[in-house]
Amino acid sequence: MRPVQPVPTLSPDSRHRRKRHPLHRRGTLALAALPPLAAGVIWAVTAGPASGAPEPPAAAAGPPAPALAGSPRLYTPLANPDAYKQALELGQAGGRLGKDAIRIIGMVRTPHAVWYGDQTPAAVEKDARAVTRDADVDGSMPVFALYNIPGRDCSHYSAGGASNTAEYKAWIDGVAKGIGKRDALVVLEPDSLALLPSECGQGNEKEKTDARYEEVNYAVSTLAALRNTRVYLDTGHAGWHDVASIVPRLVKGGIKNATGFYTNASNYQTDEANSWYGKLISSCLAHVDAGGKAEDCPSQKDPKAEAQAWIAENVTTAPGRMKHFVTDTSRNGKGPWSPPADKYTDPQDWCNPPGRGLGVRPTTRTGDPLHDAKLWIKTPGESDGLCLRGTPGPKDPERGTVDPKAGDWFPDQALELVRLANPPLLPPGHAGESGGAEPEDASAGSGIAEGEPDPGR
Repeated sequence: MRPVQPVPTLSPDSRHRRKRHPLHRRGTLALAALPPLAAGVIWAVTAGPASGAPEPPAAAAGPPAPALAGSPRLYTPLANPDAYKQALELGQAGGRLGKDAIRIIGMVRTPHAVWYGDQTPAAVEKDARAVTRDADVDGSMPVFALYNIPGRDCSHYSAGGASNTAEYKAWIDGVAKGIGKRDALVVLEPDSLALLPSECGQGNEKEKTDARYEEVNYAVSTLAALRNTRVYLDTGHAGWHDVASIVPRLVKGGIKNATGFYTNASNYQTDEANSWYGKLISSCLAHVDAGGKAEDCPSQKDPKAEAQAWIAENVTTAPGRMKHFVTDTSRNGKGPWSPPADKYTDPQDWCNPPGRGLGVRPTTRTGDPLHDAKLWIKTPGESDGLCLRGTPGPKDPERGTVDPKAGDWFPDQALELVRLANPPLLPPGHAGESGGAEPEDASAGSGIAEGEPDPGR
């Protein structure tokens, strides 16, 4: 069973540039029909993400780039156009649905990753250059999720990617040329290490797995050589691989040349589970780097006190010299879904699970010296794919509908995510909004991107 399903947002280059959205062509007549607050917020967001005073940019350094310095402001690309369409329709309905429109807008105004995959080298170079230049204008740092590895996802829901190693290397070269000397954070190839070709059962497994490691190493060395690019490698998530299982893959994948690793991409594990898993992996990597064995490292399933005691005894490396990590908080506000017992032969708990909520807003202020950032790697509101849960389909039996294909906008799921967000998307005390976890920084409770002005003020 595949515990995680990252989904690319394969968007045209115009999706990430500061251009007037098509909703503007409807003019003020369309917005005049909306409740005043919803109209104002929708007008503000379709003008493009607001830009506030930029925070200090990440420090420049040679490869591998150091952990994030200061509090770099994260980049907010324009959202899936269907998100704007949903917000407009909700705003026109008014009432509670009008509040949902504001929540959808809060979600799409939040910094999230720009996904690339399946383009030609020339196209991805052009797209990456456009985004990094755009981010430079408002003093922010883009997060790129690169998803073009040959044989990605075992050719299942998110099948695609480059045809062979040579084609992939040319594609990575295009990404590197597009980024150039500008700031960028790269989440490299979700599932590339957590789901190796040797686990796909499709033949030629050793040859394909050897090629996978060659491809990941090439991408790391090429992108980490860029002066201001930080590269993080795949670990799946805390509910999947044990620490002793994923660490050797990281080592073989070139973690020594990377800034660090990421966990929980497109999944739902809690912040506590993600942070602990990250600390254990980082500690195990330091142990291995000092000559120890990964098999001796504690598991995330072990009693925490015992694992802490092992770290204290076996890891003496300073945090600044250890491998850092970032986590995906885009959809983990309610934690992972627990499928009904014995109901499905394959519950697919990673695939459009019901009743989930947005998690903590992206931030580089985590309070943990090893934890560089909490990010929205997955684009919340976009489908994980056609979820059948072991049934013949075509409907998702848990939802009673045919789920959109991977990467398409999923209005029902988007509503769940914004309504169940933890912390809430609307400020505490707003009509119809219940309490929740306190935001980690001042930008977090409102859904407004870090460092941006609130358009309602």
